[in-house]
Amino acid sequence: MAASSKNTGTPTETRLDEHLDAPSTTAPGDGPADTTDPDERASSATPDKGAAARAGHGTVNAVVPLPKRVAKKTAESKPRTETYTATRPDGTEVTVERNIETGESSVKGS
Repeated sequence: MAASSKNTGTPTETRLDEHLDAPSTTAPGDGPADTTDPDERASSATPDKGAAARAGHGTVNAVVPLPKRVAKKTAESKPRTETYTATRPDGTEVTVERNIETGESSVKGS
């Protein structure tokens, strides 16, 4: 459920709701399947439109949270890199090494 700020009742962050018979609770600017929790995953679900209509809601939540993923233990591995030669504007040839995982580049040689 979304956390509420104490003074306005408006949620300050968005979490996926479990219910399927009322609109989802979201912070301003967020959509119904949005979440501010990077580990939260969503799945579509069949909403209870009849219960929502009887309660006077014009919309209904149709997205529920999935169980949290279990983090897999991975062996520490050497970062993947690529190395290539490039020419500086002054004509000097240098070796460039780029980390494929992070995009960080470094120049070897001068």
